[in-house]
Amino acid sequence: MIKEDIYLPFKLKRFHSPTKQRAFKFLIDELGISQRDSQRHIANGRLFIDGKPMTKPTAEVEGEFEFVVYEPSTRGLEPIRVEDKFVVFDKPSGVLIHPQNRNTEYSLVDELKYQFGLEANIAHRIDQETSGLVLCARDKQSEKDIKAMFEFRDMQKTYLALVHGEFKNEITVDEPLLRKEDESAIVRMVVKVHKDGKPSRTHFKPLEYFPDKDMTLVECKPYTGRQHQIRVHLFHVKHSIVGDPIYGQDEKDVLRFLDKDISLEERVKLSGSSRLMLHACELEFELYDKTYIIESKEGFLKEVNNLIGK
Repeated sequence: MIKEDIYLPFKLKRFHSPTKQRAFKFLIDELGISQRDSQRHIANGRLFIDGKPMTKPTAEVEGEFEFVVYEPSTRGLEPIRVEDKFVVFDKPSGVLIHPQNRNTEYSLVDELKYQFGLEANIAHRIDQETSGLVLCARDKQSEKDIKAMFEFRDMQKTYLALVHGEFKNEITVDEPLLRKEDESAIVRMVVKVHKDGKPSRTHFKPLEYFPDKDMTLVECKPYTGRQHQIRVHLFHVKHSIVGDPIYGQDEKDVLRFLDKDISLEERVKLSGSSRLMLHACELEFELYDKTYIIESKEGFLKEVNNLIGK
């Protein structure tokens, strides 16, 4: 394997097969992956013969050919909790959960698989700009068990959000959320409160109001797990999250953000912060007959204090 032409963690590497054989079988033996993964990677265009992608499941190889190999990388992010069946990372804001494409140089799943092996996988998602706790499975069986726990809502997640305005009363927002392309075609794939959406419920409790900045620190407990749920529910009750570049912004500015055509200074001026001020601070769940309460150690409250000048 001598050729590396693709950005980390995906690399285009050269292999040699001394005899003619099915490509998926060669990859099983050479890379130690399952038949399912081997055939899926071929179907997704990661096998190249004479420089051309070969996607047939029955493709054969002999001599030299190339294959896009996934090799996770590390930036030294250590988990805050390590158990036999799961680990928990305290993700900084700005780190992706999964690679967006082959040019994504680093994501949390790279760190997880680098430290705990290729069978390890992330069991749920939080937005790139949301910081805080991410629960990860260490093997295929625990991944199924943890995802089932989320599906049956046996996981209590608690977030902290810094929002615009004075959030006066403790409330529960019970509004359906719909994810589809916006009719204007300016905002691509937004989530909105809509009667045709999926049932969604979030409880909000104000913790502290900062009158000098007209911002409130709010505790958020989602009882369902929809995409952008907390962000959209807060926007719906007229308290968008500080630093949110989408919900609460003009469409032209949302488009500029999505196109990465807005400066950091301008984003701070428009939204109040250079990052989304949303943090996953606590996970409480029961797994394998044991109850876990895991709290974040990431310094979100320090960021809040810095932002409000406290």
